[in-house]
Amino acid sequence: MKVGFIGGGNMATAMIGGILDRNIVGADDIIVSTKTEKSRERVQQTYRVQTTLDNREVAQNCDILILAVKPKFYEEVIKDVRDLIRYEQIVVSIAPGKTLDWLEGTVGKPVKLVRCMPNTPALVGEGMTGVCKNQLLSEEEMKEVCTLLEGFGKVELVEESLMDVVVSVSGSSPAYVFLFIEAMADAAVADGMPRAQAYRMAAQSVLGSAKMVLETGKHPGELKDMVCSPGGTTIEAVRVLEEKGMRSAVIEAMKACTEKAKGC
Repeated sequence: MKVGFIGGGNMATAMIGGILDRNIVGADDIIVSTKTEKSRERVQQTYRVQTTLDNREVAQNCDILILAVKPKFYEEVIKDVRDLIRYEQIVVSIAPGKTLDWLEGTVGKPVKLVRCMPNTPALVGEGMTGVCKNQLLSEEEMKEVCTLLEGFGKVELVEESLMDVVVSVSGSSPAYVFLFIEAMADAAVADGMPRAQAYRMAAQSVLGSAKMVLETGKHPGELKDMVCSPGGTTIEAVRVLEEKGMRSAVIEAMKACTEKAKGC
């Protein structure tokens, strides 16, 4: 199986790194096109994959073609390579807002399409990717794509109507978590803790808390209640967070993110 990436930015390289680390395909079976010679050299030296400045070379030499450029470049890139896209080839989009119908219409012919939305924790093998497909892919072909995506984290199959929600709940959400960690660390620093130590303690607490949700199967509210002793310090902190509207702020931010994704 030959895998091609058009685009060699952060998300593409996170995906490539995970795929190689788990030996899903070898470096010789990956080809990547980049916009600049500097980027090409960086990708080649870091991952030892095949690299080029020619998007069409990638499209010609892969079984799975991953479009890893920013949404605003999608139309230009697809029009450049669409005459080379073969019926047996699988095209994978990681762009928000670009529907399966839009993608097929831009290609201009029936094509096997997958939409997915990974996130930046893919860089450390802990990504979360929502994925959907069109009707031309077989179940076996979809399994092949999911195996690739599992190279850098977890995969959830979703209806296409939920892909914009995937953007807000996982695609963009690492930024919310980083903001939360930064705020916790700032508070600890204000109370006298060294900053590097504050970041470590805040980040590990978030990591451990997320792991508890995933591994215990308990409702987050139940896990929260386990920490909140009557009249204790934690329930006092929770009271202030509720007073300041943390829950509502998160909900409203995600709704805005979802709406923005629809217009990309």
